[in-house]
Amino acid sequence: MNSPPSILRYGVIGVGMMGCEHIRNLLAIENCEVVAYADLHEQSRQIAASLVKDAKSYVDYRAMLTTEKLDVVVIATPNHTHRRILEDVLKSGLNVLVEKPLCITVDECREVIAIEAQTRRLGRVVWVGLEYRFMAPTARLISEVKSGTCGDLKMISIREHRFPFLTKVDNWNRFSRNTGGTLVEKCCHFFDVMNLLARSKPVSVYASGAQDVNHLDEIYEGERSDILDNAFVIVDYENGVRGMLDLSMFAEGSKNEQEICIVGSGAKIEAMITDSIIRIGTRDGGRNGVTEIVVQQPQGVVPGFHAGASFLEHCAMQRAIRDQQPSEVTLHDGLVSVAIGQAAHISITQHRSVAIAELLK
Repeated sequence: MNSPPSILRYGVIGVGMMGCEHIRNLLAIENCEVVAYADLHEQSRQIAASLVKDAKSYVDYRAMLTTEKLDVVVIATPNHTHRRILEDVLKSGLNVLVEKPLCITVDECREVIAIEAQTRRLGRVVWVGLEYRFMAPTARLISEVKSGTCGDLKMISIREHRFPFLTKVDNWNRFSRNTGGTLVEKCCHFFDVMNLLARSKPVSVYASGAQDVNHLDEIYEGERSDILDNAFVIVDYENGVRGMLDLSMFAEGSKNEQEICIVGSGAKIEAMITDSIIRIGTRDGGRNGVTEIVVQQPQGVVPGFHAGASFLEHCAMQRAIRDQQPSEVTLHDGLVSVAIGQAAHISITQHRSVAIAELLK
């Protein structure tokens, strides 16, 4: 098995908002460099060029893969392109980080998993960009649950009350056929966190949701945007844990964009994501015994769009590559987070509870 190079050479496919975010993070990490990037969109390439002037620019990512000497590829293209691009990158044998969601359907995720197995090489790291688990409050909450602070975990409640979807190139994210649907595109992050907290397999999903406020008057080539802007999703786990997601994308007037609350047999723990606060209240201590803790990312972390989570994600992936260890955020993690989101969309459409086994046959 070959040893990893001292300096990791990166190529970035897709240099829109998140692709450039990855570039900014990588520029702040030692012993790695962005040597090339590829994007069909000229303005996106121009923005990337302003960030990393010495990197080679490509229109076709396949030319980048065959021409450049790379160690790691970051895929940050529209969701519906992940399946095709991942096949080419996996066949190249390179380490790869693919932005969430892994793909837009369970079937596509399973195809990617099969391709990875066919092309696997010893020491290659394949990482899914579910970076919310690296946010300081979320990471602390996960740690507290693992250490037994809450006792026997029973309930998980995640609330995201935020602004509408951002504008993307050609507004590709206005249609569910491109994104996988809001509960795949936006909420796979939270289903991943929910899975980490539950430490069990999801069994069934029931959801209610709609497009009530946002993008109702947006028409593209005669077709109206169809993405949901609010939903409730309930997930039952094999071990009896129950999870709930409360999503509203027309709630700009929120102090904390994201809140996670877990309740166990011994305590309740809350994570206020924007304020970066953890609250721990034991049953014995009651209302007056709640402890409030301010949590912060380690010094030197680049804050970025996700409060330093993307920076820490890259650092963790680079450790895995250098130490020749497996990925912390696997293709299976990506698959299950997509499966819950897809099941939720089926539940909304068909007005019924959906067994995860229907999708993960």
